[in-house]
Amino acid sequence: MRRHLLASTTALVVIMITGNAWAGMDEAKQFLDQEIGDVSTLSRADQEKEMQWFVDAAKPFQGMEIKVVSESLTTHAYESKTLAPWFTKITGIKVVHDVIQEGDVVEKIQTQMQTGQNLYDGWVNDSDLIGTHWRYKQVRNLTDWMAGEGKDVTNPMLDLKDFIGTSFTTAPDGKLYQLPDQQFANLYWFRYDWFNDPKNKADFKAKYGYDLGVPVNWSAYEDIAQFFTGREEDGKKVYGHMDYGKKDPSLGWRFTDAWLSMAGNGDKGLPNGKPVDEWGIRVDDHDRPTGSCVARGGDTNGPAAVYSIRKYLEWLKAYAPPEAAGMTFSESGPVPSQGNIAQQIFWYTAFTADMAKPGLPVVNEDGTPKWRVAPSPHGSYWQKGMKLGYQDVGSWTLLKSTPTDRAKAAWLYAQFVTSKTVDVKKSQIGLTFIRDSTIHDKSFTERAPKLGGLIEFYRSPARVQWTPTGTNVPDYPKLAQLWWQNIGDAASGAKTPQEAMDALCAAQESVMARLEKAGVQGDIGPKLNEEHDLAYWNNYAKEHGTLAPQLKLANEKEKPETIGYDELVKSWNE
Repeated sequence: MRRHLLASTTALVVIMITGNAWAGMDEAKQFLDQEIGDVSTLSRADQEKEMQWFVDAAKPFQGMEIKVVSESLTTHAYESKTLAPWFTKITGIKVVHDVIQEGDVVEKIQTQMQTGQNLYDGWVNDSDLIGTHWRYKQVRNLTDWMAGEGKDVTNPMLDLKDFIGTSFTTAPDGKLYQLPDQQFANLYWFRYDWFNDPKNKADFKAKYGYDLGVPVNWSAYEDIAQFFTGREEDGKKVYGHMDYGKKDPSLGWRFTDAWLSMAGNGDKGLPNGKPVDEWGIRVDDHDRPTGSCVARGGDTNGPAAVYSIRKYLEWLKAYAPPEAAGMTFSESGPVPSQGNIAQQIFWYTAFTADMAKPGLPVVNEDGTPKWRVAPSPHGSYWQKGMKLGYQDVGSWTLLKSTPTDRAKAAWLYAQFVTSKTVDVKKSQIGLTFIRDSTIHDKSFTERAPKLGGLIEFYRSPARVQWTPTGTNVPDYPKLAQLWWQNIGDAASGAKTPQEAMDALCAAQESVMARLEKAGVQGDIGPKLNEEHDLAYWNNYAKEHGTLAPQLKLANEKEKPETIGYDELVKSWNE
């Protein structure tokens, strides 16, 4: 036994010595030669300058092994399989980068927050948890970290102003709590070739009295869905809409990912409505959640929210393939690539790379797509100044329960995989943009024609209306799971849309009441309002210059409006 221990100890010493021996600029230059090349916004000299900083900053941590985790996306697979081994070679810090399902990431970070047991040294978790992290005070706020305890391991070339998502990871106290690593939006997806077909255009104009084009509002989307459903395109019967409806956790994302805001739920304001956000949760002047139901000034069960659920169900039943109602998010994702879907109102750009593969029915022989993405249409309750869709922002998060030296080593890795040296190459692989400089890199100007409008969208002023869940949500893990359960009841027919949203807002308030009673979030935790009727809260909003909750519209079918895609892109460029 002792002999075995001695052998193991000797092996460990050899590993550590070897780690020190091969960590340095020779390895960094190999990385730049073999992996990065000129696919970077930095010159070779600046790449080497940035790598030299990592080499020097990592010296106190050489030989250390750290564990980090993220959800299973192409971007994170690249980090785990390619960037982590290179970081280890360059710095001598061994990184084990686990890639697991999103739900598992949330579950594990909850466990570490509740137990204090250090499961991972660094986390890429959704910025949707910003309200949770700010209120529970269990993560290191990066503003203070970079200026204080983590100053010696903060890259002077990090350039926070270059990140496009830091407004989503900044709390009401003005502090940055998470560093974006990848982000993607849900947009409107459509068959550009079918929309430009002369017969389709003529037939649509004859039937509806306006031009076939990118729908600006839900009324036009509905007309287009009706027009294409049952029509024959490319020799097959097609559908005018695609979605999914199985009672499954992924059904919750379908709605918390800003579906209600697209309908016009909540208040004006970017990145999220204030005082009522797109979940229908109201906060007071101190950012304390005060209610979710209309009776407490919220909007989760208000007319706009109920309208959004009703439209979702109507379109799923009338215009999507029959099997869509029994599908989950992951099962429905590949369906549009099979060539029988005309449009999808809610399509994640994380699917872009898979949708652009040569040989697919939706890709031309020259490699250009037959489809495009564009801004999502809005519902009849939506007003200018409101958010219009969702953007997922997976962000580096350091928990206070992680020992400082391990947090420092993880912070070095987080900055490495988001650095200007690396970011263009990583974005070319995952297409999940976090830096403005990357979006405008010449390599994406060249690649744009094969990405169906993704680059044009990210370079456009419209991008700012696509934002993650905001800080009104006091406990994202607890509240998010309520959505799929209650909306699933509406999807199955067990409840009406109104009944489902009434149950959802009541369940959210039950969680908030428990948080208020426990006092675990201190003076920024929930403090529920007294109950009044819709008319009272609508008048209250008008008196205070806000919007939510709105009264039910007499006519929820507004005048349909479309715009030509090429005209839309041209307006952005101008």
